[in-house]
Amino acid sequence: MNPLDPLDAAMMTAEWVSNPMHVGAVLVLSPPDDAGPDYVDELHRTTLGGNHPVDPRLRRYPHRGVETGGMWVWRHMDSVDVSRHCQRRTVSGDGFWRLIGELDAMRLDWSRPMWMSYLIDGLDGGRFAFYIKVHHSVTDGVAGFQMITDALSGDPDRRSMPPFYADCRPEPPPRASAGLVSRLVAPLRSLTDAAASSVGLIGRVATGEVATVLDALVGHTTALPLGAPYTRFNGRVGPERAVAAGSWAKDRIQAVRQAAGVTGNDVLTAMAAGVVRRWLSDRAELPNRSLVAACPITVRGPEDEARNDQHGNRFGLWMCPLGTNLDDPLARLNAIHRSMSEGKHWVAKRGAAASLLTNAGSIAATAIGPLLPFTPKIRTGYNLPVSHVRGPVAEMYWNGARIEEMYPVSTVYDGHALNITTCAYADRIGFGYAAGRDVVPDIETLIPSTEECLAELEAAVGVVN
Repeated sequence: MNPLDPLDAAMMTAEWVSNPMHVGAVLVLSPPDDAGPDYVDELHRTTLGGNHPVDPRLRRYPHRGVETGGMWVWRHMDSVDVSRHCQRRTVSGDGFWRLIGELDAMRLDWSRPMWMSYLIDGLDGGRFAFYIKVHHSVTDGVAGFQMITDALSGDPDRRSMPPFYADCRPEPPPRASAGLVSRLVAPLRSLTDAAASSVGLIGRVATGEVATVLDALVGHTTALPLGAPYTRFNGRVGPERAVAAGSWAKDRIQAVRQAAGVTGNDVLTAMAAGVVRRWLSDRAELPNRSLVAACPITVRGPEDEARNDQHGNRFGLWMCPLGTNLDDPLARLNAIHRSMSEGKHWVAKRGAAASLLTNAGSIAATAIGPLLPFTPKIRTGYNLPVSHVRGPVAEMYWNGARIEEMYPVSTVYDGHALNITTCAYADRIGFGYAAGRDVVPDIETLIPSTEECLAELEAAVGVVN
């Protein structure tokens, strides 16, 4: 048996008791100048008709049963029917993001590889789009975007390109066959290594708990497990999803970054903080205490970003106060910068697993509370996830079609009904907002609010747009 990692198993269990746990991406493309009227249909036929081997990550699916003793294990499907995973849609008018919300709300089938892609035409100006979603146990946002990027090209003239699901990675170098003694002692060595790792992990979690309490009480750079105020984002999600997205020039974010002496991600998080502050304030629901964001911190190194990386999820977690109780946008930005600087140091020192276990109390308080019939709506672990992923730094193409925009569509769940994820691509940075439709029914208003919050930061640091 090939058991799931504890984090992946937890995601499957979470989906079993509550909401879908997939992550997604939207790519908006413009066809090449020589495209005919059947260009998109031809792309779809080519995608279905190719004989490319499927990426191993997209051939496996989680399974749990009596024969596994109730444990989640990976199963592999030798032959994947791509027609069940690559579908076609047409949209008209301004219904594109509503369609994405409807597709995002659909749960992936547990009985086969857990991914879907939709080729969608009918966008304005003859444009079309891909919406791709993959279960979070298969990949995190960073690895997912890398998988998509690997299928693209910087050459606008390249044609006959393989689809994103194709396995285009180089074969790993052959291993020397192990001797008899090595094969006999390998299980014992694995048990010894696991025991040593567990002892070290317990120590890192214990010291991490102490450091987190001190940071929360003294440094104010993080939050205790029940340190976040309750908001409407911390209730039940409901069956429907709402999605909205927009992009902004990377130069504007970089100008604020340089003027304030912070990181680009700090600026993006501060924009997100301003958006939720405005939205809650407009509804007279802004708490006096600062909202808290769960911020993933990637721990992928150069070796993990190699194309033969099979690990789906590699990230730590940090609880970042968003400064929504502060009127001054620059003060919010500086507070976020201090918190995330400490968070990166904390995760790097103690490791991803320790950071996730240390924050288990915050995660449990946020995710389990809405499932209970009588939960006091006073405090919670955190209010929403805010994360950032990197896309390609140069403009990319797929079979001659130019990728105009890349937008993430991340997971929403009971307890965190709003998710904000950004993606840097070429000279733009896209904001992807996903929420329960019952919780944020006017999600499209977050797009102009994002522009207002960026302009507010520019004015605060003296940047002229």
